[in-house]
Amino acid sequence: MEKLKPGFVLFDLDGTLVDSVPDLAYCVDEMMAQLDMPVRGEDAVRNWVGNGVQRLVERALVNAVEGMPDADLMAKAYPIFLELYKHNTSQRSCVYDGVVEGIEWLIANDYRVACVTNKAEAFTIPLLKDKGLHDYFEVIVSGDTCAEKKPSPMPLLHAAQQLGVAPENALMVGDSKSDVLAARAAGFHIFCMPYGYNHGEDIRNYHPDVIMESMVELADYLDAKS
Repeated sequence: MEKLKPGFVLFDLDGTLVDSVPDLAYCVDEMMAQLDMPVRGEDAVRNWVGNGVQRLVERALVNAVEGMPDADLMAKAYPIFLELYKHNTSQRSCVYDGVVEGIEWLIANDYRVACVTNKAEAFTIPLLKDKGLHDYFEVIVSGDTCAEKKPSPMPLLHAAQQLGVAPENALMVGDSKSDVLAARAAGFHIFCMPYGYNHGEDIRNYHPDVIMESMVELADYLDAKS
């Protein structure tokens, strides 16, 4: 494909920049233990993340991607999870190999970068700061910034508006079906990482424009500074 020169590059967070499942799984299992229910384990949690922590808790309680727990159980469980996650946002999480190099290549070549996530701002900002990523981003759109989350295009369009860039001149980099659906609906280009969280499905099934094994491959698809 011809090399792109987008007005900005918008990154998803969990499963794209940071492997946050170890912390999320710890909190899920601690919550389950406090509820005297079976722990779920990291492999299960890896298939459940990507739609915000409320949906993660619902899935943990029913032990499935689909379905909803009893409202009383959810009302008891959710505050337990939030308190646990407040203190365990980033201790076990790690930045994927190639992420810093890829972002720094973008900045060195005068690209503007932003972040969009379904994670609430109260967890997004500490995680980005703790992992040394926060200061790269001109705009950070969290799960509670807009009225809707991905797969709605609203958070992506909000980022484009904040940066003054037309959606058709923007690139989203993500890892999930939600990212592809949001990007297509917003009119963005969409590149995906195959190592992230997509509920056990191969992201190739959703036909992003490009699959990259590492962020360093951004240099293969985007114009360098002339």
